[in-house]
Amino acid sequence: MSVRLSFRALRSALLALALPAALVTATLPAAAPAQAAVPDRYGFAFLDNPTPPPAYVPDTTRQWGSWPTPSSNPVKVDQVGTGQYVVHFPLIAGPGGIAHATAVGRTGYWCQVKGWSTAGTGQDVAVNCYKPGGALVNSLFTVLYTTSSGVPAPAGGSYGYTYSSPVGAVLGQYNSSGGTNTVSHGSTGIWKAWLPGLGAATQAGNFQVTAVDAAQGARCKVADWYPAATGQTAIVACFNAANAPYDTRWTLSYSVKRAVHGPAFPPKYFGHLWFNGGVPAATNFNSVGAANTLAGSVPYSVTMPSVAVVPDTSHTTAYGAGPNYCGEAMPWNRSGSTVTLYPICFNGSGSPVTGSFFTAYTSAF
Repeated sequence: MSVRLSFRALRSALLALALPAALVTATLPAAAPAQAAVPDRYGFAFLDNPTPPPAYVPDTTRQWGSWPTPSSNPVKVDQVGTGQYVVHFPLIAGPGGIAHATAVGRTGYWCQVKGWSTAGTGQDVAVNCYKPGGALVNSLFTVLYTTSSGVPAPAGGSYGYTYSSPVGAVLGQYNSSGGTNTVSHGSTGIWKAWLPGLGAATQAGNFQVTAVDAAQGARCKVADWYPAATGQTAIVACFNAANAPYDTRWTLSYSVKRAVHGPAFPPKYFGHLWFNGGVPAATNFNSVGAANTLAGSVPYSVTMPSVAVVPDTSHTTAYGAGPNYCGEAMPWNRSGSTVTLYPICFNGSGSPVTGSFFTAYTSAF
């Protein structure tokens, strides 16, 4: 109860602040020349074996990237310890970007990003997975890395991301409107992210948030969301394995009518959905105009017709106050051109519960 009350008090204080005065800004490198589309580089994968042998090639129908001939240059994964993995994306080395990870399973495990770096001509993303209580554990997970620059040519929708330090300094950011994303730190484990020029005056689009921490288990989520015609404000909340508010690094991405890693048309086949007791129309998107549907609760079942094209990936993030968190109960299922995702939420002890979440799916094409 004390965590929930603290959050409400902080939320009131944050809303009383004027955005320009409250936000912490950071000096960023000059943007690269304008691009025809985003991202500049990306890769995604699904680790389908929680104890992979060295240089393991995960499910080739659930991995892809922007490097030449991805089908001939697969993603590889090395396990470096219990619950500790390094995902090797080939031929996309470079600075900047963000990464997301989502645990896949019904056991209450979660996965987070430890960090990412160039490795020769490739990009490595380190992922750690934990069980309730904070011990490292072997787990299935989805992971993506993406980096963007410039302002895309109009293709509908918008996209942005932020990589924040524990104190709210912006370590990396992208905004397809050309604006500068900013972050302000509130009480322990609470931040306000401002993405100017993106979205709409009403709730539209999809968020994904991932903790980035090398020291211990951490979980991050969108705790609240305030849309405006001038941009989007997201309250980010992070907790440690003991369910206490915790200052850590985190990544946040926001997409409206765009794939979870930033692009649109191509890929032609993707979708996203936000459930918060209901499904607001503008947060329920299917790129071919079909009707996504939601059913069930533990786990949920999100069906997206006409977009199931391999290779593909999905991610899920929790929404709301408190330490509840969400992942995916099992890998997404394809049946003809229909894909079904299985978001599942847990309380702080790792028991399955009903909950609110953002979920997103994309093919490579």
